[in-house]
Order: sequence, then structure tokens, then C-alpha cells
Amino acid sequence: MGGRTEMLTKIENVWVLNPRAPLSLRQSQSHAVDVFYGCVIIKDDTIIYAGKPEGWNDDGGLAGGAQDRQFDTIVDGKGKVLIPGLINCHTHVPMVMLRGLADDLELHNWLEQAVFPIEDRMTPEDVYWASKVGIAEMIRGGTTCFSEMYFHMDAVAQAVEETGIRAVLSRGFAGSGDDGGAAKLADGLDFALRQRNGAGGRITTMLGPHAPYTCSPDFLREVAALAAEHQLPIHIHVAETAREVSEIREQYGRTPVELLEDVGLFGTRLLAAHGVHLNDRDMEILAARGAAVAHCPASNLKLASGIAPIGRMAAKGINVCLGTDGAASNNNLDMISEMRLAALLAKGISGDPTAMPAADAMHAVVAGGAQALALEGVVGSISPGMKADLALIDYQKPHLTPDANLVSLLVYSCRADDVTDVMVNGQWLMRDGLLQTIDEYEAMEHCNKSIRRIKGSL
Repeated sequence: MGGRTEMLTKIENVWVLNPRAPLSLRQSQSHAVDVFYGCVIIKDDTIIYAGKPEGWNDDGGLAGGAQDRQFDTIVDGKGKVLIPGLINCHTHVPMVMLRGLADDLELHNWLEQAVFPIEDRMTPEDVYWASKVGIAEMIRGGTTCFSEMYFHMDAVAQAVEETGIRAVLSRGFAGSGDDGGAAKLADGLDFALRQRNGAGGRITTMLGPHAPYTCSPDFLREVAALAAEHQLPIHIHVAETAREVSEIREQYGRTPVELLEDVGLFGTRLLAAHGVHLNDRDMEILAARGAAVAHCPASNLKLASGIAPIGRMAAKGINVCLGTDGAASNNNLDMISEMRLAALLAKGISGDPTAMPAADAMHAVVAGGAQALALEGVVGSISPGMKADLALIDYQKPHLTPDANLVSLLVYSCRADDVTDVMVNGQWLMRDGLLQTIDEYEAMEHCNKSIRRIKGSL
């Protein structure tokens, strides 16, 4: 007679913060967060129970309590808060290698004078080790999933597979005229199809045309056709700077968003990174097409690109999620600080202290992020049937006292180093502050050697 083979994990004596899922992908009203004290039961990679401890038994029924001997692992969550893993909806993780090397420049000068010369010399091995450094940083801050657009993407996928994190990957590409765009598009499509559902389902993929100012309309039409044919979402920078909007208007007589609609790019789900300079018509198009906007407040401030009008976007029914952008323009990959900054900026620019309340900010980095990445029903909630992507936060600290409002503490007071434990797909990636799947010191050493080599060649 065979014994039980599945792994059962119980997280008990813990406060659970769980944003409620919206009624639809376009729901625009304020969100709520359910808060309860109890336990969460995980079987293999999936949550099977979240609630009061007396509500669980071996058959998933409501009678009696579970005995400790049923569980392979029991985690005492006393003094901690359990949240769904945070989702970074727009980043360029390997750019941790450029951290501190491209500061205090306008976006286009930043790219042309500082970023591109270094990126031109980056090898797949450089990207692999830089990805590991960035993933370590994200795990330490409670991020369990990220949406990536870069190059040498097989190296990024390898890092994702080895570290256990979840990722939505796209090979960034540009194209216009005879500049080799067709080959880049083919490479991006090949990557997306090969890596789709990779790493045991932890990797999903998108197509990644860089931006309307680096991709011609005809090229974007080709992207749209392939995305529709293969049912691939699209990840693209949109309306990041006033200069971009002005140049697109001058060249094509329309805004970047109107151009995307004209070329048919909304045929599948679309994730628009930044969306800083959107007018009302742009927002109406994005809302009608079910597109999401990845708001990157720290990067947009540092590059002086502006402040995205996320309050107006949300009022029109756009799903606003959050991202860090790359560490060269942020300069970190900390979604907890990004959440706080987004909430404070929303209040400051609107003059309305009720703008983006704490529950909305938490929703943006959890359930909103899952929707934006076509992962709703997979992650973004601590509910039965969802994958076990979770983070534990120690709230027994002076800056998190008193504990009367845990949602407020998470958004306005918490820091990345308050995260103690992180799980993805039922696997612990960090326990008691110790990374389980990454030798971060090895990765950092390789990353430092890489940038010294590249700087020496410039």
C-alpha cells in the first residue's frame, strides 16, 4: 500500500491580508482587503485552504481541526503578516549591472550616452548573473513574479528556472524599414513560443516591441498579426515622455495610443509601460481595449519623465499596476517602496488625500498585477486553487507599531527588509531571511567583474 506523496504545508497563527478580486477586469471602484487571523494550507504548489484553523480537516471539510502530524512542514506565523507575493509588472532586471552608472540624465540622453554603450557589450553570461542579482533583490523584498523585457532572454529564463521565481518574459525588439527588424521579431517570437509555460509553468511569455518611437507602424502591424495568431500578449513602452508624444504626433498625426489602435495592437492583451503622458482619449481607448498600464513612479521621477495620471486612469476603468523599471533608473527593484511612492504621489498631484488609498495600492501590486500579466486565477490572491506565491512580513518592529491597521502598515510603513520568508509555487525561496535557491554572493561577484570588464573597454 503506497503512502501519501503530496507535500502539505501549514502556515499558522498568522494575520492574512488578501485583496478582494474585482468583479471584472475593468472594475474601477476602490478595492477592499480582507484581513483575518488564521492559517493557510498548501498542497504541493497550490493553496487548498485559507481561513480559521478550526475550518480545516483532512478532507477539506468544516468539522474538527487538523492534527499537526498531517503536515510535512508547519510554519509559525506569530508576529507576522502573510500577503500574496508582490508582482513587478515592468522591469529590466539585468540592468542592475548599470545601477549608479547612468544617473541624472534625461531619458533619451540616458539611453544613448550611458545605457546603450554598456548593453552593446553585455554577453549572455553577463545577463545571466545580473538577472540572478536582481532576482535575489526582488525575493528579499517579497516580489514573487516580474514582467521582463530585455535581450539575451534565454539567459534570463535560465536564471528564472534555477531560482524558482515566477516571470513573464519578452524579448525586447525594435524595427523600421530595413534595419533588421524582421529578424529581431522572428527571434522574439521564437523565444516566446519556446519558453511559454517553461520552468514547470512559472514562465509565461509576451511579445515585446520596444515602443512606438522605435517601431514603425508597418512593423507594429506585423507584431499585432503574430500576437493574434499565437495568442501572445504584448508588452510595450507607451507615452513615457512628452518628447515621445510630440514626435509621434509630428510624424503620424496622432498620439502613441491612437497609433497602437490604428495598427491593431490591441488584438490581444496589452501591457503599456509608463503611460505618463496620456490624454482623455488615450485613456478611453486603453479602457475600452482592456489594456493595463504599468505605473513606474520612481523611474519616471528620476528621469524627469513626469507623473502618470493614475487617478484619472483608474476612474476610466484602466487596470493600473506597478513596476520598478530597471535598476539603472530607479535605482532598486523594491516593490514595497514603489507601492508607497505610488500612493503618496497620487495624493500629492491630485490634491486629494483620499486618492489611491492603501487598499488600492496593495491591489495594484497583487491582484492588479496578476490581471495585467494574464495570471488572474493563477496568482494574486490567497485563496483555494491559487498557486502558493506568498510572502511573510515581520511586523513586530518599532516602525510597524502599533499594529492596529495592518494594511496601512504594509503600504505606508513597511520596508523590504521586513520580509522574512518568500514562497513561489509552493517552494520556499527564502526562509528566515536566508535565500534558498541563490548564492547571492557568487552572483554579485560575477556581476561586479562583468561591469568592470565592460567599463574598461569603453
